[in-house]
Amino acid sequence: MRVLCTATGAPSHGRALLPLVRALAGDGHEVTVVATEAIAPLLSGTDGIGLRTSMPVLPRLRAPGRASAPGDMTARFRVRVAQLTGPYALEVLDVLRGVARERRPDVVLRHGMDLGSCLLAEELGVPHLPVPCGFVNLADPVAMLPALNGLRAEVGLPARDDPASLYPYGRLDYVPPEYSFAGSPIPVLAYRQSTPVETTALPSWVARLPSGPPLVFASVGTSLPVIRNGSPDGHMPEGLTDPATQLRTIIAALSQLDVVAVVATAGIDLGGVEPGPNVHLIDRVAQPLLLECADLLVTHGGYNSVSEALRTATPMVVVPNFADQPHNARRVQEIGLGRSLTDPTPHALAAMCRDLLDDAATAARLRAARLAVLALPDITRAPADLADIVAAAGQSGAESSAMNWWATEDVPPSATSAPVSRVEGG
Repeated sequence: MRVLCTATGAPSHGRALLPLVRALAGDGHEVTVVATEAIAPLLSGTDGIGLRTSMPVLPRLRAPGRASAPGDMTARFRVRVAQLTGPYALEVLDVLRGVARERRPDVVLRHGMDLGSCLLAEELGVPHLPVPCGFVNLADPVAMLPALNGLRAEVGLPARDDPASLYPYGRLDYVPPEYSFAGSPIPVLAYRQSTPVETTALPSWVARLPSGPPLVFASVGTSLPVIRNGSPDGHMPEGLTDPATQLRTIIAALSQLDVVAVVATAGIDLGGVEPGPNVHLIDRVAQPLLLECADLLVTHGGYNSVSEALRTATPMVVVPNFADQPHNARRVQEIGLGRSLTDPTPHALAAMCRDLLDDAATAARLRAARLAVLALPDITRAPADLADIVAAAGQSGAESSAMNWWATEDVPPSATSAPVSRVEGG
């Protein structure tokens, strides 16, 4: 089976793809990943995959119109959707067409914000599924259908009436369906990440930390630091909090507590901040490994971090900022797996951490969630499930459409998608 994958956005976005490409390559399938240069280092050490760094970079985030409040995440998300369904999707499609002519994929695994792959898969008549991604959870297929049909019209594909045409074969995830963060009832194939995402060991000094107090890990993720570093004037776009400000708040809060804290700063200069003696700063650390023994995670609420905390039953204090993070924070609190911080002050954060460390009910719910994660099929089953989807699509006539495309320079008409019964409802 020939698999074409895409990865874009922050480096952390490649983390969701990594277990899948490892499983596919390990099972002997031909895997090609088209990624941005920022994500490529994460994937470059994976044996058995062909890596291209020609994936177009996501458009820079724009603030919503003046009629919207600076912190209006709904308006900001609408702007982001408009960017992703505009020229960017066609730019991605142009790049992927060249790769597809060479690699002839049987299936496409795409980043959730990559709609160019949807168009490519429809042109080829092959299945496509998004890898785990917060954008997929937040995006409304009904609202996106008109823009998607506009893209189809631009490239000569027929319009679709069904919003599910955005996910005709479902989606991939690492979160059990009963704990789903998806806002729409998209069918899901969920797996357990038994293959470690991180191959880098924890620093040796972590093993010498005091073992008596609770261990707290804190991070603001990679997306905000990437946006900050990419800003031409060094300032964040309107409505987004500077990650340095968030880190200072976190450090001040954790310095007040009787805990041992490790804070990942993403290499951001914090301007001479003096943490308490119980707080240890590090540029980067293997989060999945540290969560194996952490008693609390203070997080921005990125979907990778949330799913990793579920796997280790680690309570979460979520300090959200943009994109899917506010949605994830609400869902974490709704399910009872942590708390969402609405008062981003050191005092409020310290109080929430203190309460959650003593919350036996949340710990019990997290144990149940972890058992649900551990009961998922192993990620090594994904190649067989994808092969079943490809086989069913071929039987529906999609295969002949792809064969026609390989034989001609013309872009083919779209084949009819045929979802398969192996996809479970979520």
